Amino acid sequence: MSSAIFKKTSIVGLATLLSRITGLLREMIYAHSFGASALMDAFLVAFKIPNFLRRLFAEGAFSQSFVPVISEHRVQRSHDEVRELVAGVSGTLGAVLLVLSAIGVVAAPLIILLFAPGFTQVQGKYEMAVHMLRWTFPYLFFVSLTALFSGVLNSYGRFAIPALTSVIMNTVMIGATLLAATHSSDPGLTMSIGVFVAGCVQLAFQLPAVAHLKLLAWPRWRPAMVGVRRIGALMVPGIIGSSMAQVSLLLDTIIASFLVTGSIAWLYYADRLMEFPLGVFSIALATVILPGLSAHHANDAREQFSQTLDWALRLTVLLSAPAAVALLCFAQPLTATLFGYGRFGGEDVRMASYALMAYSWGLLGFSLVKVLAPGYYARQDTRAPVRIALISLACTMSLNVLVVYPAARLGFAVPHVLLATSTCIGAALNTTMLWRGLYRAGVLQAAGDWGRFLLRVVLANAAMGALLVWLAGDLASWIALPAYARVLRLAGGVVAGALVYFAVLFAAGLRYRDLRPAVL
Repeated sequence: MSSAIFKKTSIVGLATLLSRITGLLREMIYAHSFGASALMDAFLVAFKIPNFLRRLFAEGAFSQSFVPVISEHRVQRSHDEVRELVAGVSGTLGAVLLVLSAIGVVAAPLIILLFAPGFTQVQGKYEMAVHMLRWTFPYLFFVSLTALFSGVLNSYGRFAIPALTSVIMNTVMIGATLLAATHSSDPGLTMSIGVFVAGCVQLAFQLPAVAHLKLLAWPRWRPAMVGVRRIGALMVPGIIGSSMAQVSLLLDTIIASFLVTGSIAWLYYADRLMEFPLGVFSIALATVILPGLSAHHANDAREQFSQTLDWALRLTVLLSAPAAVALLCFAQPLTATLFGYGRFGGEDVRMASYALMAYSWGLLGFSLVKVLAPGYYARQDTRAPVRIALISLACTMSLNVLVVYPAARLGFAVPHVLLATSTCIGAALNTTMLWRGLYRAGVLQAAGDWGRFLLRVVLANAAMGALLVWLAGDLASWIALPAYARVLRLAGGVVAGALVYFAVLFAAGLRYRDLRPAVL
Protein backbone atom coordinates (compact mmCIF):
# COMPACT_ATOMS: atom_id res chain seq x y z
CA MET A 1 0.00 0.00 0.00
CA SER A 2 2.93 2.35 0.59
CA SER A 3 3.77 2.21 -3.12
CA ALA A 4 0.12 2.95 -3.97
CA ILE A 5 0.11 5.97 -1.66
CA PHE A 6 3.45 7.10 -3.08
CA LYS A 7 2.10 6.81 -6.63
CA LYS A 8 -1.04 8.78 -5.77
CA THR A 9 0.99 11.39 -3.91
CA SER A 10 3.28 11.71 -6.93
CA ILE A 11 0.29 12.24 -9.23
CA VAL A 12 -1.20 14.87 -6.96
CA GLY A 13 2.22 16.40 -6.37
CA LEU A 14 2.93 16.73 -10.10
CA ALA A 15 -0.52 18.20 -10.75
CA THR A 16 -0.08 20.54 -7.80
CA LEU A 17 3.40 21.45 -9.05
CA LEU A 18 1.84 22.54 -12.33
CA SER A 19 -0.73 24.50 -10.37
CA ARG A 20 1.96 26.21 -8.29
CA ILE A 21 4.02 27.01 -11.38
CA THR A 22 1.05 28.65 -13.09
CA GLY A 23 0.27 30.38 -9.79
CA LEU A 24 3.79 31.79 -9.60
CA LEU A 25 3.50 32.90 -13.22
CA ARG A 26 0.30 34.70 -12.26
CA GLU A 27 2.03 36.46 -9.35
CA MET A 28 4.99 37.38 -11.58
CA ILE A 29 2.60 39.01 -14.02
CA TYR A 30 0.89 40.89 -11.19
CA ALA A 31 4.22 42.11 -9.81
CA HIS A 32 5.55 43.17 -13.22
CA SER A 33 2.33 44.91 -14.26
CA PHE A 34 1.21 46.58 -11.02
CA GLY A 35 4.13 46.28 -8.55
CA ALA A 36 3.35 46.85 -4.87
CA SER A 37 0.92 49.69 -5.59
CA ALA A 38 -2.27 50.83 -3.88
CA LEU A 39 -4.25 49.10 -6.64
CA MET A 40 -2.47 45.82 -5.90
CA ASP A 41 -3.03 46.15 -2.16
CA ALA A 42 -6.76 46.74 -2.79
CA PHE A 43 -7.07 43.80 -5.19
CA LEU A 44 -5.23 41.43 -2.88
CA VAL A 45 -7.54 42.26 0.02
CA ALA A 46 -10.60 41.83 -2.21
CA PHE A 47 -9.24 38.46 -3.33
CA LYS A 48 -8.17 37.42 0.18
CA ILE A 49 -11.62 37.82 1.72
CA PRO A 50 -13.40 35.04 -0.26
CA ASN A 51 -10.22 32.97 0.11
CA PHE A 52 -10.38 33.34 3.89
CA LEU A 53 -13.95 32.06 3.82
CA ARG A 54 -12.99 29.35 1.31
CA ARG A 55 -10.49 27.99 3.80
CA LEU A 56 -13.24 27.94 6.39
CA PHE A 57 -15.96 26.30 4.25
CA ALA A 58 -14.02 24.49 1.52
CA GLU A 59 -10.53 23.54 2.67
CA GLY A 60 -11.35 23.80 6.36
CA ALA A 61 -14.31 22.47 8.26
CA PHE A 62 -16.27 21.15 5.27
CA SER A 63 -13.62 19.03 3.56
CA GLN A 64 -12.38 17.67 6.87
CA SER A 65 -15.92 16.61 7.78
CA PHE A 66 -17.18 15.52 4.36
CA VAL A 67 -14.34 13.21 3.23
CA PRO A 68 -14.47 10.88 6.29
CA VAL A 69 -18.27 10.60 6.05
CA ILE A 70 -18.38 9.90 2.31
CA SER A 71 -15.46 7.44 2.69
CA GLU A 72 -17.45 5.61 5.38
CA HIS A 73 -20.56 5.60 3.13
CA ARG A 74 -18.50 4.18 0.30
CA VAL A 75 -17.24 1.32 2.49
CA GLN A 76 -20.46 0.51 4.34
CA ARG A 77 -23.37 1.61 2.11
CA SER A 78 -24.68 1.32 -1.44
CA HIS A 79 -23.72 3.47 -4.42
CA ASP A 80 -27.22 4.99 -4.55
CA GLU A 81 -26.93 6.10 -0.93
CA VAL A 82 -23.61 7.78 -1.69
CA ARG A 83 -25.19 9.62 -4.63
CA GLU A 84 -28.06 10.77 -2.42
CA LEU A 85 -25.55 12.04 0.14
CA VAL A 86 -23.73 14.06 -2.54
CA ALA A 87 -27.02 15.52 -3.78
CA GLY A 88 -28.15 16.43 -0.26
CA VAL A 89 -24.85 18.01 0.71
CA SER A 90 -24.44 19.95 -2.54
CA GLY A 91 -28.00 21.31 -2.32
CA THR A 92 -27.81 22.25 1.34
CA LEU A 93 -24.31 23.72 1.25
CA GLY A 94 -25.01 25.44 -2.07
CA ALA A 95 -28.11 27.18 -0.73
CA VAL A 96 -26.27 28.44 2.34
CA LEU A 97 -23.35 29.70 0.26
CA LEU A 98 -25.62 31.40 -2.26
CA VAL A 99 -27.26 33.42 0.51
CA LEU A 100 -23.87 34.20 2.06
CA SER A 101 -22.50 35.37 -1.29
CA ALA A 102 -25.46 37.70 -1.81
CA ILE A 103 -24.92 39.17 1.64
CA GLY A 104 -21.23 39.64 0.88
CA VAL A 105 -21.96 41.59 -2.31
CA VAL A 106 -24.42 43.91 -0.57
CA ALA A 107 -22.27 44.39 2.53
CA ALA A 108 -18.98 44.90 0.65
CA PRO A 109 -18.36 48.42 2.10
CA LEU A 110 -18.67 47.14 5.66
CA ILE A 111 -16.53 44.05 4.96
CA ILE A 112 -13.67 46.10 3.54
CA LEU A 113 -13.93 48.45 6.50
CA LEU A 114 -13.59 45.42 8.77
CA PHE A 115 -10.74 43.75 6.91
CA ALA A 116 -8.72 46.82 5.91
CA PRO A 117 -9.72 49.92 7.89
CA GLY A 118 -6.38 51.53 7.10
CA PHE A 119 -7.44 51.85 3.45
CA THR A 120 -9.64 54.82 4.36
CA GLN A 121 -6.47 56.82 5.04
CA VAL A 122 -5.40 56.64 1.37
CA GLN A 123 -7.61 58.44 -1.14
CA GLY A 124 -9.46 56.08 -3.47
CA LYS A 125 -8.00 52.88 -2.00
CA TYR A 126 -11.07 51.97 0.05
CA GLU A 127 -13.45 52.60 -2.86
CA MET A 128 -11.32 50.47 -5.20
CA ALA A 129 -11.38 47.54 -2.76
CA VAL A 130 -15.18 47.74 -2.32
CA HIS A 131 -15.74 47.78 -6.08
CA MET A 132 -13.49 44.74 -6.55
CA LEU A 133 -14.99 42.73 -3.67
CA ARG A 134 -18.44 42.82 -5.25
CA TRP A 135 -17.03 40.70 -8.08
CA THR A 136 -14.65 38.50 -6.09
CA PHE A 137 -16.96 37.55 -3.19
CA PRO A 138 -19.18 35.17 -5.25
CA TYR A 139 -16.02 33.14 -5.92
CA LEU A 140 -16.72 31.62 -2.49
CA PHE A 141 -19.86 29.92 -3.83
CA PHE A 142 -18.14 28.35 -6.82
CA VAL A 143 -14.93 27.28 -5.11
CA SER A 144 -16.76 25.70 -2.15
CA LEU A 145 -18.87 23.53 -4.46
CA THR A 146 -15.68 22.72 -6.35
CA ALA A 147 -14.17 21.54 -3.05
CA LEU A 148 -17.21 19.35 -2.45
CA PHE A 149 -16.81 17.56 -5.77
CA SER A 150 -13.05 17.37 -5.22
CA GLY A 151 -13.79 15.52 -1.97
CA VAL A 152 -16.01 13.09 -3.89
CA LEU A 153 -13.32 12.41 -6.48
CA ASN A 154 -10.56 12.07 -3.87
CA SER A 155 -12.65 9.56 -1.92
CA TYR A 156 -12.81 7.40 -5.05
CA GLY A 157 -9.08 7.68 -5.73
CA ARG A 158 -9.44 10.27 -8.52
CA PHE A 159 -6.83 12.76 -7.37
CA ALA A 160 -5.50 14.28 -10.59
CA ILE A 161 -8.56 16.29 -11.68
CA PRO A 162 -9.06 18.04 -8.32
CA ALA A 163 -5.35 18.84 -8.20
CA LEU A 164 -5.46 20.27 -11.74
CA THR A 165 -8.47 22.46 -10.99
CA SER A 166 -6.27 25.26 -9.63
CA VAL A 167 -4.39 25.29 -12.94
CA ILE A 168 -7.68 26.24 -14.60
CA MET A 169 -8.14 29.14 -12.22
CA ASN A 170 -4.59 30.41 -12.67
CA THR A 171 -4.88 30.18 -16.46
CA VAL A 172 -8.11 32.18 -16.51
CA MET A 173 -6.68 34.86 -14.22
CA ILE A 174 -3.46 35.10 -16.24
CA GLY A 175 -5.54 35.56 -19.38
CA ALA A 176 -7.73 38.19 -17.69
CA THR A 177 -4.63 40.14 -16.61
CA LEU A 178 -2.60 39.95 -19.83
CA LEU A 179 -5.41 40.23 -22.34
CA ALA A 180 -7.68 42.69 -20.55
CA ALA A 181 -6.45 44.23 -17.28
CA THR A 182 -3.16 45.62 -18.59
CA HIS A 183 -5.09 47.38 -21.38
CA SER A 184 -8.03 48.50 -19.23
CA SER A 185 -8.77 51.87 -17.69
CA ASP A 186 -9.89 49.95 -14.58
CA PRO A 187 -7.46 47.00 -14.28
CA GLY A 188 -8.52 46.12 -10.73
CA LEU A 189 -12.13 45.58 -11.80
CA THR A 190 -11.01 43.50 -14.79
CA MET A 191 -8.89 41.22 -12.59
CA SER A 192 -11.80 40.88 -10.15
CA ILE A 193 -14.15 39.80 -12.94
CA GLY A 194 -11.45 37.28 -13.88
CA VAL A 195 -11.72 35.78 -10.37
CA PHE A 196 -15.50 35.39 -10.82
CA VAL A 197 -15.10 33.71 -14.21
CA ALA A 198 -12.34 31.44 -12.87
CA GLY A 199 -14.69 30.16 -10.15
CA CYS A 200 -17.34 29.24 -12.73
CA VAL A 201 -14.83 27.42 -14.92
CA GLN A 202 -13.34 25.50 -11.96
CA LEU A 203 -16.73 24.13 -10.96
CA ALA A 204 -17.61 23.15 -14.53
CA PHE A 205 -14.26 21.34 -14.89
CA GLN A 206 -15.13 18.93 -12.05
CA LEU A 207 -18.62 17.92 -13.13
CA PRO A 208 -17.84 15.45 -15.98
CA ALA A 209 -15.57 13.37 -13.70
CA VAL A 210 -18.25 13.21 -11.00
CA ALA A 211 -20.82 12.24 -13.62
CA HIS A 212 -18.50 9.47 -14.84
CA LEU A 213 -18.63 7.98 -11.32
CA LYS A 214 -22.45 8.14 -11.56
CA LEU A 215 -22.55 10.36 -8.47
CA LEU A 216 -23.82 13.56 -10.08
CA ALA A 217 -27.43 14.28 -9.16
CA TRP A 218 -29.58 17.39 -9.02
CA PRO A 219 -28.77 19.25 -5.74
CA ARG A 220 -31.46 18.89 -3.09
CA TRP A 221 -32.20 20.82 0.08
CA ARG A 222 -31.79 18.03 2.64
CA PRO A 223 -30.71 19.49 6.00
CA ALA A 224 -32.50 16.65 7.84
CA MET A 225 -30.70 13.82 5.99
CA VAL A 226 -28.67 11.68 8.40
CA GLY A 227 -25.40 12.04 6.46
CA VAL A 228 -25.89 15.79 6.04
CA ARG A 229 -26.63 16.16 9.76
CA ARG A 230 -23.50 14.18 10.64
CA ILE A 231 -21.36 16.37 8.40
CA GLY A 232 -22.98 19.45 9.93
CA ALA A 233 -22.31 18.18 13.46
CA LEU A 234 -18.67 17.56 12.60
CA MET A 235 -18.43 20.95 10.90
CA VAL A 236 -19.56 23.02 13.89
CA PRO A 237 -16.38 22.64 15.94
CA GLY A 238 -14.38 22.68 12.71
CA ILE A 239 -15.92 26.01 11.71
CA ILE A 240 -15.05 27.42 15.11
CA GLY A 241 -11.46 26.26 14.74
CA SER A 242 -11.15 27.41 11.14
CA SER A 243 -12.81 30.73 11.93
CA MET A 244 -10.29 31.28 14.70
CA ALA A 245 -7.51 30.83 12.17
CA GLN A 246 -9.24 33.31 9.88
CA VAL A 247 -9.53 35.78 12.75
CA SER A 248 -5.75 35.61 13.02
CA LEU A 249 -5.40 36.29 9.29
CA LEU A 250 -7.95 39.08 9.58
CA LEU A 251 -5.93 40.69 12.35
CA ASP A 252 -2.78 40.42 10.20
CA THR A 253 -4.57 42.17 7.34
CA ILE A 254 -5.98 44.86 9.61
CA ILE A 255 -2.52 45.65 10.99
CA ALA A 256 -0.92 45.49 7.53
CA SER A 257 -3.51 47.94 6.18
CA PHE A 258 -2.11 50.59 8.55
CA LEU A 259 1.47 50.03 7.37
CA VAL A 260 3.09 51.72 4.39
CA THR A 261 1.60 51.02 0.98
CA GLY A 262 3.09 47.83 -0.35
CA SER A 263 3.17 45.92 2.95
CA ILE A 264 0.21 43.72 2.00
CA ALA A 265 1.79 43.00 -1.39
CA TRP A 266 5.22 42.19 0.13
CA LEU A 267 3.65 39.72 2.54
CA TYR A 268 1.49 38.26 -0.22
CA TYR A 269 4.36 37.58 -2.62
CA ALA A 270 6.49 36.07 0.18
CA ASP A 271 3.57 33.90 1.24
CA ARG A 272 3.10 32.66 -2.34
CA LEU A 273 6.73 31.53 -2.46
CA MET A 274 6.35 29.78 0.89
CA GLU A 275 3.12 28.14 -0.28
CA PHE A 276 4.85 26.68 -3.34
CA PRO A 277 6.64 23.78 -1.58
CA LEU A 278 3.78 23.48 0.90
CA GLY A 279 1.30 22.81 -1.88
CA VAL A 280 3.52 20.66 -4.05
CA PHE A 281 4.11 18.03 -1.40
CA SER A 282 2.53 18.51 2.04
CA ILE A 283 -0.97 19.41 0.90
CA ALA A 284 -0.78 16.76 -1.82
CA LEU A 285 0.24 14.11 0.71
CA ALA A 286 -2.45 15.18 3.18
CA THR A 287 -5.06 15.02 0.39
CA VAL A 288 -4.02 11.47 -0.47
CA ILE A 289 -3.78 10.02 3.04
CA LEU A 290 -7.09 11.38 4.42
CA PRO A 291 -9.37 8.93 2.53
CA GLY A 292 -6.98 6.06 3.37
CA LEU A 293 -6.82 6.98 7.05
CA SER A 294 -10.62 7.28 7.09
CA ALA A 295 -10.94 3.79 5.60
CA HIS A 296 -8.42 2.38 8.14
CA HIS A 297 -10.46 3.93 10.95
CA ALA A 298 -13.72 2.55 9.55
CA ASN A 299 -12.12 -0.93 9.37
CA ASP A 300 -10.54 -0.56 12.84
CA ALA A 301 -7.06 -1.10 11.34
CA ARG A 302 -5.10 0.77 14.02
CA GLU A 303 -1.66 -0.45 13.03
CA GLN A 304 -2.13 0.55 9.40
CA PHE A 305 -3.48 3.91 10.55
CA SER A 306 -0.37 4.59 12.65
CA GLN A 307 2.09 3.34 10.03
CA THR A 308 0.53 5.45 7.28
CA LEU A 309 0.70 8.58 9.42
CA ASP A 310 4.27 7.91 10.57
CA TRP A 311 5.37 7.31 6.97
CA ALA A 312 3.76 10.59 5.89
CA LEU A 313 5.54 12.50 8.66
CA ARG A 314 8.94 11.14 7.63
CA LEU A 315 8.44 12.15 4.01
CA THR A 316 7.23 15.59 5.10
CA VAL A 317 10.31 16.23 7.22
CA LEU A 318 12.62 14.85 4.51
CA LEU A 319 11.30 17.21 1.81
CA SER A 320 9.96 20.24 3.72
CA ALA A 321 13.05 20.87 5.86
CA PRO A 322 15.39 21.52 2.88
CA ALA A 323 12.70 23.65 1.24
CA ALA A 324 12.57 25.80 4.40
CA VAL A 325 16.37 26.15 4.48
CA ALA A 326 16.42 27.06 0.79
CA LEU A 327 13.75 29.76 1.28
CA LEU A 328 15.81 31.24 4.11
CA CYS A 329 19.22 31.16 2.43
CA PHE A 330 18.03 31.96 -1.10
CA ALA A 331 15.23 34.41 -0.24
CA GLN A 332 16.71 37.37 -2.11
CA PRO A 333 17.70 35.44 -5.26
CA LEU A 334 14.24 33.84 -5.40
CA THR A 335 12.40 37.13 -4.97
CA ALA A 336 14.63 39.00 -7.41
CA THR A 337 14.37 36.30 -10.08
CA LEU A 338 10.64 35.74 -9.90
CA PHE A 339 9.26 39.20 -9.11
CA GLY A 340 11.99 41.84 -9.51
CA TYR A 341 10.92 43.35 -12.83
CA GLY A 342 8.84 46.22 -14.17
CA ARG A 343 7.05 48.11 -11.42
CA PHE A 344 8.33 45.75 -8.70
CA GLY A 345 11.58 47.56 -7.94
CA GLY A 346 14.68 46.81 -5.90
CA GLU A 347 13.19 48.08 -2.62
CA ASP A 348 10.12 45.91 -3.16
CA VAL A 349 12.37 42.90 -3.74
CA ARG A 350 14.29 43.61 -0.54
CA MET A 351 11.19 44.03 1.62
CA ALA A 352 9.46 40.95 0.17
CA SER A 353 12.62 38.88 0.69
CA TYR A 354 12.70 39.89 4.36
CA ALA A 355 9.14 38.62 4.72
CA LEU A 356 10.13 35.37 2.97
CA MET A 357 13.01 34.85 5.40
CA ALA A 358 10.56 35.28 8.27
CA TYR A 359 8.10 32.82 6.72
CA SER A 360 10.77 30.26 5.77
CA TRP A 361 11.35 28.60 9.11
CA GLY A 362 7.60 28.22 9.61
CA LEU A 363 7.27 26.11 6.45
CA LEU A 364 8.06 22.90 8.34
CA GLY A 365 5.39 23.72 10.94
CA PHE A 366 2.77 24.53 8.29
CA SER A 367 3.65 21.30 6.45
CA LEU A 368 3.42 19.09 9.53
CA VAL A 369 0.06 20.60 10.48
CA LYS A 370 -1.28 19.59 7.05
CA VAL A 371 -0.19 15.97 7.63
CA LEU A 372 -1.06 15.68 11.33
CA ALA A 373 -4.56 17.14 11.06
CA PRO A 374 -5.93 14.22 8.95
CA GLY A 375 -5.05 11.97 11.89
CA TYR A 376 -7.89 13.68 13.76
CA TYR A 377 -10.35 14.26 10.94
CA ALA A 378 -10.11 10.66 9.71
CA ARG A 379 -11.33 9.58 13.17
CA GLN A 380 -14.09 12.21 12.91
CA ASP A 381 -12.54 14.12 15.81
CA THR A 382 -12.89 17.82 15.12
CA ARG A 383 -12.96 18.98 18.73
CA ALA A 384 -9.29 18.45 19.57
CA PRO A 385 -8.00 20.41 16.55
CA VAL A 386 -10.37 23.25 17.52
CA ARG A 387 -8.97 23.37 21.02
CA ILE A 388 -5.44 23.40 19.65
CA ALA A 389 -6.32 26.07 17.06
CA LEU A 390 -7.72 28.32 19.80
CA ILE A 391 -4.52 28.09 21.82
CA SER A 392 -2.34 28.74 18.75
CA LEU A 393 -4.56 31.65 17.77
CA ALA A 394 -4.30 33.17 21.23
CA CYS A 395 -0.51 33.00 20.97
CA THR A 396 -0.45 34.62 17.51
CA MET A 397 -2.94 37.35 18.40
CA SER A 398 -1.10 38.16 21.61
CA LEU A 399 2.15 38.62 19.69
CA ASN A 400 0.39 40.78 17.08
CA VAL A 401 -1.30 43.03 19.62
CA LEU A 402 1.52 43.25 22.17
CA VAL A 403 4.54 43.31 19.83
CA VAL A 404 3.77 43.83 16.14
CA TYR A 405 1.26 46.69 16.27
CA PRO A 406 3.20 48.74 18.85
CA ALA A 407 6.42 48.20 16.87
CA ALA A 408 4.68 49.50 13.73
CA ARG A 409 3.37 52.58 15.48
CA LEU A 410 6.81 53.29 17.00
CA GLY A 411 8.41 53.31 13.54
CA PHE A 412 10.04 49.86 13.38
CA ALA A 413 11.59 49.61 9.91
CA VAL A 414 10.09 46.26 8.83
CA PRO A 415 6.95 45.57 10.89
CA HIS A 416 5.57 43.27 8.21
CA VAL A 417 8.39 40.85 9.07
CA LEU A 418 7.08 40.63 12.63
CA LEU A 419 3.63 39.71 11.26
CA ALA A 420 5.12 36.79 9.36
CA THR A 421 7.15 35.70 12.38
CA SER A 422 4.16 35.63 14.73
CA THR A 423 2.25 33.49 12.22
CA CYS A 424 5.11 30.98 12.13
CA ILE A 425 5.27 30.80 15.93
CA GLY A 426 1.56 29.94 15.96
CA ALA A 427 2.15 27.19 13.39
CA ALA A 428 4.98 25.70 15.46
CA LEU A 429 2.77 25.60 18.55
CA ASN A 430 -0.06 24.05 16.52
CA THR A 431 2.25 21.32 15.21
CA THR A 432 3.57 20.43 18.65
CA MET A 433 0.13 20.11 20.19
CA LEU A 434 -1.34 18.11 17.29
CA TRP A 435 1.53 15.60 17.47
CA ARG A 436 1.28 15.28 21.24
CA GLY A 437 -2.46 14.66 21.05
CA LEU A 438 -2.10 11.85 18.50
CA TYR A 439 0.77 10.27 20.45
CA ARG A 440 -1.12 10.34 23.74
CA ALA A 441 -4.22 8.88 22.07
CA GLY A 442 -2.11 5.91 20.94
CA VAL A 443 -2.99 6.32 17.26
CA LEU A 444 0.49 7.49 16.26
CA GLN A 445 3.50 5.40 17.24
CA ALA A 446 7.03 6.06 16.02
CA ALA A 447 8.30 3.41 13.61
CA GLY A 448 12.05 2.96 13.21
CA ASP A 449 14.84 5.14 14.54
CA TRP A 450 13.60 8.71 14.34
CA GLY A 451 16.68 10.07 16.14
CA ARG A 452 19.09 8.76 13.51
CA PHE A 453 16.77 9.92 10.73
CA LEU A 454 16.59 13.48 12.09
CA LEU A 455 20.37 13.64 12.59
CA ARG A 456 20.90 12.75 8.93
CA VAL A 457 18.38 15.40 7.82
CA VAL A 458 20.03 18.08 10.00
CA LEU A 459 23.50 17.30 8.63
CA ALA A 460 22.28 17.39 5.03
CA ASN A 461 20.47 20.69 5.58
CA ALA A 462 23.53 22.26 7.22
CA ALA A 463 25.70 21.34 4.22
CA MET A 464 23.11 22.56 1.72
CA GLY A 465 22.49 25.80 3.64
CA ALA A 466 26.19 26.65 3.73
CA LEU A 467 26.43 26.17 -0.03
CA LEU A 468 23.35 28.30 -0.74
CA VAL A 469 24.57 31.18 1.45
CA TRP A 470 27.83 31.21 -0.51
CA LEU A 471 26.03 31.05 -3.87
CA ALA A 472 23.46 33.73 -2.97
CA GLY A 473 25.90 36.63 -2.81
CA ASP A 474 24.39 40.12 -2.46
CA LEU A 475 21.04 41.36 -3.75
CA ALA A 476 22.50 44.09 -5.96
CA SER A 477 24.36 41.53 -8.06
CA TRP A 478 21.10 39.73 -8.79
CA ILE A 479 19.14 42.85 -9.67
CA ALA A 480 21.90 43.94 -12.07
CA LEU A 481 21.53 40.73 -14.10
CA PRO A 482 19.10 40.37 -17.03
CA ALA A 483 16.16 38.01 -16.53
CA TYR A 484 17.66 35.02 -18.36
CA ALA A 485 20.89 35.25 -16.34
CA ARG A 486 18.94 35.38 -13.08
CA VAL A 487 17.00 32.28 -14.05
CA LEU A 488 20.13 30.35 -15.01
CA ARG A 489 21.97 31.37 -11.86
CA LEU A 490 18.98 30.52 -9.67
CA ALA A 491 18.46 27.15 -11.36
CA GLY A 492 22.13 26.31 -10.93
CA GLY A 493 21.96 27.14 -7.23
CA VAL A 494 18.80 25.07 -6.69
CA VAL A 495 20.24 22.05 -8.52
CA ALA A 496 23.56 22.31 -6.64
CA GLY A 497 21.75 22.58 -3.31
CA ALA A 498 19.56 19.56 -4.05
CA LEU A 499 22.56 17.48 -5.13
CA VAL A 500 24.45 18.32 -1.93
CA TYR A 501 21.41 17.61 0.24
CA PHE A 502 20.71 14.15 -1.15
CA ALA A 503 24.41 13.30 -1.43
CA VAL A 504 24.93 13.99 2.27
CA LEU A 505 21.81 11.98 3.12
CA PHE A 506 23.16 9.04 1.13
CA ALA A 507 26.64 9.37 2.63
CA ALA A 508 25.06 9.43 6.10
CA GLY A 509 23.44 6.07 5.38
CA LEU A 510 19.84 6.99 4.48
CA ARG A 511 18.26 4.57 2.00
CA TYR A 512 14.83 4.19 0.44
CA ARG A 513 14.05 1.24 2.72
CA ASP A 514 14.38 3.59 5.73
CA LEU A 515 11.35 5.51 4.45
CA ARG A 516 9.13 2.49 3.94
CA PRO A 517 6.63 1.72 6.71
CA ALA A 518 7.12 -1.58 8.51
CA VAL A 519 3.48 -2.64 8.14
CA LEU A 520 0.77 -1.32 5.84
